Amino acid sequence: MLKPMDNADFRALLSGTLASTPANAAVVCLCAAWCGTCREFQPGFEQAAQEHPQIAFRWVDIENEADELGDIDIETFPTLLIGNASKVHFAGPVLPQPAQIGRLLRSLGL
Repeated sequence: MLKPMDNADFRALLSGTLASTPANAAVVCLCAAWCGTCREFQPGFEQAAQEHPQIAFRWVDIENEADELGDIDIETFPTLLIGNASKVHFAGPVLPQPAQIGRLLRSLGL
């Protein structure tokens, strides 16, 4: 289950994503390799990354990268985490429609 938006684990994951990029915002997709919905969503997520080069995008397999997630517990896929090192703008499940990413980024002013 996702915890409140001020969760330090969310900010740590965003900080780690931004550490090797000049971007000032990140979109992290929390999924699992075994999830068919995630596999179908991934090409659209990659396309969104190409459409928003000013934002760092990262695909995180919750099982392969469990150590980086801290106490984050994901129950619904796909789940997006959007923000920067100091603020989480959005954390929650989304419909598995890649167009959702662009609409969400626009609504957040990113």
